[in-house]
Amino acid sequence: MAAADTRALLDQLQRPLTDNPRLGIVLAAGHGKRIRSATSKMLHEIWGRPSVQRVADAVSAGVDSPNQVIVVGIKGEDVARTLDACPGRRFAYQENPVLGLPGGTGDAVRVALEHFDAEDRTVYVFPGDMALLTQRVVAQFRQDFEAQDCDMMVLTGLYDGTAETNYYGRIVRVPDVDAQGDSTGADVGRLIAIKEHKDILGLPADGGETLQYKGRDFTFTRDELLRINEINTLVVAFRERALREHIGSMDTDNVQGELMLTDLVEIFNRHALIVRAVPAVSAEDILGFNVKSVWRQMESIATRRSYERLMDIVTVVDEDDFYLDDDVIDQIIALDEEQGPLDIVIGKGVQVGRGIRLAPKVHLGDRCRLSGSVVFEQGVHIGPGVELSTYPGQTMVLRCDSQVLARSVLKGNLELGAGSRVESGVLMTGSNEHPMRVGKGVTIKGTSYLYGCRVDDDITIEHSVIKSRHVHRVMRRDGSVQPVRYVLPPPEGLDSIAPLS
Repeated sequence: MAAADTRALLDQLQRPLTDNPRLGIVLAAGHGKRIRSATSKMLHEIWGRPSVQRVADAVSAGVDSPNQVIVVGIKGEDVARTLDACPGRRFAYQENPVLGLPGGTGDAVRVALEHFDAEDRTVYVFPGDMALLTQRVVAQFRQDFEAQDCDMMVLTGLYDGTAETNYYGRIVRVPDVDAQGDSTGADVGRLIAIKEHKDILGLPADGGETLQYKGRDFTFTRDELLRINEINTLVVAFRERALREHIGSMDTDNVQGELMLTDLVEIFNRHALIVRAVPAVSAEDILGFNVKSVWRQMESIATRRSYERLMDIVTVVDEDDFYLDDDVIDQIIALDEEQGPLDIVIGKGVQVGRGIRLAPKVHLGDRCRLSGSVVFEQGVHIGPGVELSTYPGQTMVLRCDSQVLARSVLKGNLELGAGSRVESGVLMTGSNEHPMRVGKGVTIKGTSYLYGCRVDDDITIEHSVIKSRHVHRVMRRDGSVQPVRYVLPPPEGLDSIAPLS
């Protein structure tokens, strides 16, 4: 899509900011070349949701504000359509740097600032690939910033690998003494600068760099800078007025030739503004990805975290092979708090999407897949390989103690009555025009297909194809219910089909 078309799409999605004094900026314009995929890095899923969506949700909740600017670039239309419009959300388009523009994280934030009027907000910046970010981490960072008298705050992490494999920007703090050997006193540990890895490598091997803080010189050798294991996460908070005043002071005098947001540390220090740095509690929370191996590592972490939330509440057959949407996990936890023991079983390879509502004593067999809006009542048993799904605006309801056995497929606007049993290999579909309604105590045997039918209570349907019919219960003279077998007449044109010669 051309830049003009992307801008036109973004214009349609723009929403005005609210009067909340906080705003989040999500940087989602990265090319993601190293991920080696035609799909934008920002749309790679972690635990069932695109990375940028996870970050945007965590930022909105943790910053405690709907105000948000999503900065997009290449494939920006895909990112924007994924996030869509919501109150307080704006979209900013960062031009492709190959067109001769500077690019970089500093430029991305500059572009974001153009999309809302200047006020005295607090502004929080987050990278869109930090998909393990949680509301708790964001909220703690916000509280730290608001509790301290500072104009800028950086969230830092600790790199546990070797200096040779550390490609992150280094957090440079005030040491015990300055270049003249004088004690730094109360300033020790203050943030002097963030030095990008490539810029450090550009220094002479036998040289270094002199940095200034409060008019004092601090000299660091190239090796000293490389050995720093406290790293930049690109999570930053600002006082909006200070950010707007000084963001134009950035330049491209670096190896990458870009406007780097990290340069604002030194710029703020030169203007006697207060800059602080706080460490993240967990390295997992701030992990981002540029390559597939790290992306898969993050997926494994998300799986473990989800299992840890559930492991003392429900039975998960294989902790490494299951998926329940976060909203479903939240629902299970709330249900446990309300009702006590649930006795829910999640089989190996189960996939449960957003919109599914489980109930106590539900058993989900191995490899079953649930998507759309499906409501379970107590005691429902789903066999292995079963698929349950609905289209938007439809709801499927499985009443108490009903069963759907192996490899059956149920779709759409459908209700299965209490105590009913759908055996192996059954297909059932209900549409909005022709809803599927199955009564209580019904048995539907394998290799049957039913569409848009209404089935009375206590009927057995044997190997039938039934379309848009009312299946009545017929009593025999001995008081038993007559089983049903029905096959539609041959479709028109059947005579045209012949065996292969």
